[in-house]
Amino acid sequence: MTFDLVIKGGNVVLRDGVYKVDIGIRDEKITCIAETITEDAKEVIDATGQYVMPGMIDTHVHISEPGRTEWEGFETGSKSLAAGGTTSYVEMPLNALPATTNKAALDLKLEAAIDQNYVDYAFYGGLVPGNVDKLKEMADGGVLAFKCFLSDITSDIPDDFINVDDFTLYKGMQKLAELDQILCIHAENGAVPSGLAKEFAREGKNSGVEYAESRPIFTEVEAVQRAILFAKETGCKLHLVHISTSEAIQTIIQAKREGVDVTVESCPHYFAFTAEQVDEIGPKAKCQPPIRKAEDQARLWDELLAGNIDWLTSDHSPCTEDLKQGTLWEAWGGISGAQNNVDLMFDLSVKQRGLPVHKFVELIATHPAERFNIPQKGELAVSKDADIILVDPNQSYTVKREDLYYKNKHSAYEGRKIDCRVTKTIVRGHVVFDLEKGIQGEPIGKLISSK
Repeated sequence: MTFDLVIKGGNVVLRDGVYKVDIGIRDEKITCIAETITEDAKEVIDATGQYVMPGMIDTHVHISEPGRTEWEGFETGSKSLAAGGTTSYVEMPLNALPATTNKAALDLKLEAAIDQNYVDYAFYGGLVPGNVDKLKEMADGGVLAFKCFLSDITSDIPDDFINVDDFTLYKGMQKLAELDQILCIHAENGAVPSGLAKEFAREGKNSGVEYAESRPIFTEVEAVQRAILFAKETGCKLHLVHISTSEAIQTIIQAKREGVDVTVESCPHYFAFTAEQVDEIGPKAKCQPPIRKAEDQARLWDELLAGNIDWLTSDHSPCTEDLKQGTLWEAWGGISGAQNNVDLMFDLSVKQRGLPVHKFVELIATHPAERFNIPQKGELAVSKDADIILVDPNQSYTVKREDLYYKNKHSAYEGRKIDCRVTKTIVRGHVVFDLEKGIQGEPIGKLISSK
């Protein structure tokens, strides 16, 4: 057999541990994993001293094309994902215009994405007031899951995304249970944070700690409890996105014990920053839920290391530079993070806190692939897609604006030193990013569909 590509000499991360083996790839699939591959190959990559692992599957990415493409487009967004070690992503139903809340809007997304993505991609459908009767057509159109907001998200712009009311949540979850679909929920109480934000702004409270205090921990817990109660009542599969507190994680763990079909994600920025550091970083570190205080972050770390968080996502939520100006109350809330997931969290969790590397791979690849039913991805195994990244644990670098692939080159991680580096990203056997050469070739990303 002649291979298209062989990766030799690396520390290969399989399901149960790390092994010194070679990987052979042919026709975009992994076709051989062996101690030594001696057969001919069109290309050989020497991975000596590096970890070889599945590429990240980022299930929480905002690409704003079409409609707000000046914020982020498929080309720039997927380049940044590739440079950060992500080989597949699922795109949220906002902040594009129109929002992906019906089949016509989904078709616009599908058309816009063609021949623009450097990594594989999929889409969510949105649940908003008035579109419960549109959920089936989006499911039939191949979306992997659905998304809604419990927090206040309003807009005067036609076809923009807005939050659900409780009746929409109830009827939507009933319908999605019937369709055997997962509902992903942004779980924050709407009224309390909105009221506190106005109160704090009037009082001139503008610090990072005060911003965190305007969205108290109990408002996340309350929304999680409500989502779980509705899931119990309707039988809907539930996934809680970007959870920021141990208290909410513990609520979810208890629901799992009670038989609720629920999973939970968190994001690198909740582990990398504290509210006390936000003042120095500025509005680039504004997000919802907020960056928490150091004492709360420490408890969130305990949850991650204990295995109580199912996977990690970027919640890449970009915008134009002008929208990140002003106070924390005025600036757009969202962190551009697609390019710094794998390296940052490998440094923080594996190198600094001793998380086993195969457990790290579960957090970035295996668990999201299993939950979203993407059987061809998520692990290094024969017959799986050859979605592979090389990670050098001995390289260090500082995040610089000029190295970012985002359409708008700003990030809360600018100036941060990271003691780990993604050196190659391989999508279905094709090298799409090389540290020395940058993005490689033309966009080869393919649609991942539930159909």
